[in-house]
Amino acid sequence: MKILYDDQIFTIQHFGGISRYFCELMEQFSQDPEIDFRIALRYTLNEHLIRKTRLNRFWTRRNVFFSGSAFFETIQKKIHVNALNHVFRNRDESIRRLQEQDFDIFHPTYFDTYFLPYLGNRPCVATMYDMTLERFPGLFPREDAVRAGKKKIAVRADRIIAISESTKNDIVTVLNVPEEKIRTIHLAGSLDPEVYAGPAPSPPRTGLPDRYLLFVGNRFAYKNFTFMADALAPVFAEDPTLYLVCAGGGFFSRSENEHLQKNGMASRVLLLPADDATLGYLYRNAIAFIFPSLYEGFGLPIIDAFNCGCPAVLSNTSSLPEVGGSAARYFDPADGASLERIIREILSDEGARKELVAKGRDRAGLFSWKKTAAMTKEAYREAAETARNRPTRV
Repeated sequence: MKILYDDQIFTIQHFGGISRYFCELMEQFSQDPEIDFRIALRYTLNEHLIRKTRLNRFWTRRNVFFSGSAFFETIQKKIHVNALNHVFRNRDESIRRLQEQDFDIFHPTYFDTYFLPYLGNRPCVATMYDMTLERFPGLFPREDAVRAGKKKIAVRADRIIAISESTKNDIVTVLNVPEEKIRTIHLAGSLDPEVYAGPAPSPPRTGLPDRYLLFVGNRFAYKNFTFMADALAPVFAEDPTLYLVCAGGGFFSRSENEHLQKNGMASRVLLLPADDATLGYLYRNAIAFIFPSLYEGFGLPIIDAFNCGCPAVLSNTSSLPEVGGSAARYFDPADGASLERIIREILSDEGARKELVAKGRDRAGLFSWKKTAAMTKEAYREAAETARNRPTRV
């Protein structure tokens, strides 16, 4: 079975959950003799793909010099990644490969509809990661094209992959897609549990606090970061040894800094870059990982926390209970007192922490990229069968 992935997410994303998902999926398929895939790509700054050098041979036309030059990469990171598409013509490469029609399944990596005129009657499988744009339209006023693209692709796709049952339900409701067209395929973690099962590794930098709570990822409005900070403020006021470490997400905005100053937490909130080695250490040594988001399509950090032996404290919304199951503690993301109460319990009860760690490791075992790839392969087969049985598109 020949699979074609396009350039989209590797052109627009330096790093992030979607590009990591495709890299992990392709790494599994690289070991499957029944799958022959290609990435329509000439150049990328995506760190996940660059690090997976075993995938280099699957690029359709890899620019070896520029993709492998640390000097050039450092310079070009000062330019918005989309500008590179005009130089290296990633989109032209995707269109060229589509026009050749030398594939059995096309799997776009994001929601630009450029490919629709070139797809012909070939099967298409699309992954829908979440309905965040649709659920919170006021937060994303410039994303009308993405919302419209998702609708068009959902209509054209022969199979849609939803990364959780929660997302599947939202797709049916928001996009009016028939339920039988959607397959729920969970994701997995990317931090190796074998690495973090034993003694804690050496710290990635000096000056890290001994006792800290952990927040991972971006802090955009629906991520509910300031709500979390306000809920934790009374606990921090009583415990001068406690810190909050934020991994990734970029520099704090002026309003975030002002908010942390106002609630008295600014001096005990640290921001660190979120490479895998740092993340592994931070999860392994945190008192707890807190995920206060109002909405998530899946919640990759939950599995990473479980794999690293970190107790997880999660919002009780969207996909998070589906992923965390009984291995996490849950709070109402509109009720700061409920989060404060759980954190106080975890801080005071070492037995409860150890129980969450054990449950988390067991829960993580239910999710694997091998399973994700196997179910995705089946979705490809279903899409191919659907395409064979439909009238030829004109």
